[in-house]
Amino acid sequence: MFLNAFFSTGRIIFIIFFVIAFSAVLVWSYKKDTKNHERYYKNAGKKVAIYGGIIIAIFVALRILLGN
Repeated sequence: MFLNAFFSTGRIIFIIFFVIAFSAVLVWSYKKDTKNHERYYKNAGKKVAIYGGIIIAIFVALRILLGN
């Protein structure tokens, strides 16, 4: 097995356990804070998309104008 060349069996088991536990805590924490997200970050996704689009448009325009 490819991973056995770099990691022992114990390390592989630890990595699998860590990824599963970390993902579970991440999902649990996000679900716990959804009320705060709705209250403090209302329409944040739209704002990020708009400002990100503006920055990308400026970058593309500068690349075209400067010829690089």
